[in-house]
Amino acid sequence: MERTLDAKVGAAVDSWIEWLPRWKPATHRVRTRVCRRCFGSPFLRAAGIDNDVPHGVQHALTTRLKKIIDDIVDEYTDQNLPLLARELEDVEHRKSKSYRPEVGLEPEFDGLQVDPDPVPGEPFLFTLSELAQDGDVPESVRPVDLSEEEKQALRTEIRLADECADHAGRLVCLSLQQHRLRAREAIATVIEPQVDALLDALSESLDSPPTRW
Repeated sequence: MERTLDAKVGAAVDSWIEWLPRWKPATHRVRTRVCRRCFGSPFLRAAGIDNDVPHGVQHALTTRLKKIIDDIVDEYTDQNLPLLARELEDVEHRKSKSYRPEVGLEPEFDGLQVDPDPVPGEPFLFTLSELAQDGDVPESVRPVDLSEEEKQALRTEIRLADECADHAGRLVCLSLQQHRLRAREAIATVIEPQVDALLDALSESLDSPPTRW
């Protein structure tokens, strides 16, 4: 598993580095919510890019690594946790009956809020989140009540899935340490010049004397 995981982590880092030249500094209004996927991420610490790196750059890496963890847990669940697998299939079936704007996004956008923060006095005509709200769920796709024994078994399987995810996450962090140098070099080569240019432009605009008419 470790060797296969090392290959997957290496491929994720390769994909991220190939994507980096497409990143551009954000020029629109900054969102105010903290990204739970990136804030304090052990992946970013392991890769050595947890400080002074734009969030968009961090998010593009953490999302690719999270996909590795998700795939491992999904495979483990399908092979070893039948009750949890059935429940997850039922959840996906119910979700398929509603609009889901967060599905199918590129890695660098996956997990981000689908709507910008509202501006006081400037209401939205509609939001994607509102469109995604579930309506009445047909009787045929409503969840089936579980017995107490099934509920206890499901709790056990959820705990095992969490332990699998935690173990896989630790292995990913260990594998990431092999890529710290090239991750930092990619940031220094591609990202830092753009950030420096943006800061220089901002400094010039602040230093310029006001124009008199």
